[in-house]
Amino acid sequence: MDVSTLRNRLAGGVVRPGDAGYDAARSVWNAMVDRRPAVIVKCANAGDVAAAIGHAREHGLEIGVRCGGHSVIGHAVPEGGLMIDLTAMDRVGVDPAGRTAWIEGGALLGALDRASQEHGLATTAGNVSHTGVGGLTLGGGMGWLARAHGLTCDNVESFEVVTATGDTVTASATENTELFWGLRGGGGNFGVVTRFRFRLHPISGRAVVAGFTYTLDDALPAMRRWRDLMATAPRHATFTAWVGAADGQPRASLGFVWTGDPADSDALRREFAGPSTPIEQSVTEYSYVDLQRREDDDQGHALRRYWKGHYLRRLPDEAIEAFLLRGAPDGSGDLLPAASLQSYGGAIADVPDDATAFSHRDALVEFVSASRWEEPAEDLERMALARRYSATMEPFSSGAYVNALTDEGSAGVRRAYPEHKLARLTALKNVWDPDNVFHLNHNIPPARPA
Repeated sequence: MDVSTLRNRLAGGVVRPGDAGYDAARSVWNAMVDRRPAVIVKCANAGDVAAAIGHAREHGLEIGVRCGGHSVIGHAVPEGGLMIDLTAMDRVGVDPAGRTAWIEGGALLGALDRASQEHGLATTAGNVSHTGVGGLTLGGGMGWLARAHGLTCDNVESFEVVTATGDTVTASATENTELFWGLRGGGGNFGVVTRFRFRLHPISGRAVVAGFTYTLDDALPAMRRWRDLMATAPRHATFTAWVGAADGQPRASLGFVWTGDPADSDALRREFAGPSTPIEQSVTEYSYVDLQRREDDDQGHALRRYWKGHYLRRLPDEAIEAFLLRGAPDGSGDLLPAASLQSYGGAIADVPDDATAFSHRDALVEFVSASRWEEPAEDLERMALARRYSATMEPFSSGAYVNALTDEGSAGVRRAYPEHKLARLTALKNVWDPDNVFHLNHNIPPARPA
């Protein structure tokens, strides 16, 4: 394929198979993804994105869009297609007086955190700093500030979007308002976002992470107390639970992340004392930026990954038991996935459900079962065990987070959006991408003509 015309139109560059840097450019977070695009366009601006879209459409190439590359299923990497690589578009600007920040579509969350924290400000921005701003925000965006300040998508003031026709438009509360609605939770179905403007909030700049680790026998009563405390938790507290293996033994860890004044977390920590004695406990204070990158190594690249997720509106004892057992009779097994729960509520639930495409604002917790490994020979068994575990939690599920979907296809999309929102998103797709150019995502296809 001749890419000379495309190359001449770009401020950035083109990488093809055999070129230096090709393998690095096509490698993403999940090492299971090993696809070979025909063309990788290293975009420098919105004009480059438009040129890449035009080239792909002219030559019948599937389009994948790369920012942080954290999609478990690897939507960014189209086999034999064209990858729009936004990673060079990573600039951030902060207006401390106006408490806003703009950030380009290829930037990672850590860049936003660092730039805004220089002024004592922040916005909700995930839990892992090498996640891309784009994918997180377009799906909704959970993070440690969400219970106090809303989801990432709730804090967007405007989007700059390159559409399927190569036009650049703005979506905000006053301009292309229906597109603004759909981009806040509807995923990458409607275009390539090349710039975001976020609302920022003053925060303490410090955080506390409290964790209490139990054997499985002691975890059940402890987790009941954890659940009951969640109902009255201050908005600066996000409750967390984890179950997995430590030193070869099944273990559960319960606790919270606190993003207010650290001294104000003491009362909640004391309330965690209950009928079960933890085998280990820790209370650690972090700067906010360090909190945001605390999980970076555990969530690093070069591992094979698979996960499943659910939202739960309530957490009965039966759901707690299923969570702790991980799909196994006694909760043990060398290849079983770990899992986590993270509490919702607070400012997330304050936003009217129909205000954004993001759904399930009434969730109590989000469940994610995540497996990571190194050996390709373990792929099938690891994925089967994750599916089995997920199935034990499904009876308690109220839906799914679109950013936690993997290979569920259209059934997963129907779990992410209720019927009336899916109809509205489909109508939006008909307007902005009637040919389904952007379909390498958790796709909302346009309606077929009658």
